[in-house]
Amino acid sequence: MKGVFVILDGVADQPCKSLGQLTPLQAARTPNLDEIAKKSKIEHCYTVKQGIAPESSSAIVSLFGQDPTYAPRGPLEAQGAGIKFKKGDLVLRCNFATIDDLETGHILDSRAGRTLSTREAQILAKAINEQVKLPFPFTFYPTIQHRGILVIRGGFSANISNADPFYGVGMINPATLTGPVKMKFAHPLDDDEESNLAANLINSFIRHSHAVLDKHPVNIDRARKGLFAANVLLCRDAGNEPVKFKKLRGRWRALCGMPLEIGIASALGMELYRFDYPRLDGMDVYSALYEGLEISITNAIRMLKKFKKKTDYFYIHIKETDIPGHDNKPHDKVKMLEIIDAKLFSFLKHYVQDARLVVTADHTTASRMKAHTDDPVPVLIYPSHQAENFAKKYSEEEGLKGKKLNPRKIIEQFILSK
Repeated sequence: MKGVFVILDGVADQPCKSLGQLTPLQAARTPNLDEIAKKSKIEHCYTVKQGIAPESSSAIVSLFGQDPTYAPRGPLEAQGAGIKFKKGDLVLRCNFATIDDLETGHILDSRAGRTLSTREAQILAKAINEQVKLPFPFTFYPTIQHRGILVIRGGFSANISNADPFYGVGMINPATLTGPVKMKFAHPLDDDEESNLAANLINSFIRHSHAVLDKHPVNIDRARKGLFAANVLLCRDAGNEPVKFKKLRGRWRALCGMPLEIGIASALGMELYRFDYPRLDGMDVYSALYEGLEISITNAIRMLKKFKKKTDYFYIHIKETDIPGHDNKPHDKVKMLEIIDAKLFSFLKHYVQDARLVVTADHTTASRMKAHTDDPVPVLIYPSHQAENFAKKYSEEEGLKGKKLNPRKIIEQFILSK
């Protein structure tokens, strides 16, 4: 075993008022990660490029040395969810969301309050698939919580805009960070008739599925309970063919809990360590998140122990640290970091004594903005034999004291360094 590459999703943050103007990384008690940091150098990088608030898809693809402009989230998530599709099929990532009315189009919550249970999503998806009619065959697949995948079968262009105002191509739309946000529909990005057809199909799907969702008993019951109705689907990041990247050097094995990261690891040629991510059975989203975090860490350690002699490099992706930033819950981000430190980094500090370790984030998720931002992320590189570079703590502040790294070169150095 030569190294472990850890991505803590959205863990980087901005100073938080409720933490005394510290970031969660600064505020968290992380003695094990601190111990690793004292033998490491901490640099920083803009995971796509400076001035871009990246989506996870483009950021992770970039950190693994690939072109971030080619990170079609729809196909990547479909592949990660085990959904079969062919070249020419139109594939998009979708969110169950909440709007006041399709005509006014004011978005009340882009994730249906994060309270949509697995069972509710499955019931709504079944209604969509049975009641929505399009001129081409399609299937809508619910994946995890508010997430879903739409596949329209045929031969389509994917050169269309997102029908999701929060996202541009591979990045966050900064206009959505201030004030109310309205629905928008897809439009073709060229003069091709196939692109125009694809945009019209997506818009028709959104309108017809809204008509089904808005009057569905599941959403009537949610409204009665004071919950956000899952009454519209925001569709984005279209692709029309399976994704395959250049295989990384060496034997890789990955642990990821979400379809996107599973899809990226698979497209990079990594072996996957499979485990069941917990269903959301009630309304307590954070209990489910903490359960998911514990399960992810437990399985990460199992993977590291079981395959140490059969694997050169491990990729561990921890998704849960991103969610509190989107919900302006920095104290939960601190709590999650302390759990990760006590259970994962307490193991890794011994496991990687004769190997390499990188710890970073795919993007900054600023709690006060409740969104990804264009701030750089800290990059911990272990070991370092230059005492002047040693840091006392893995944090954004320490990262900015170090060098600015090319994100696409980090993985190359990780693999080739001795």
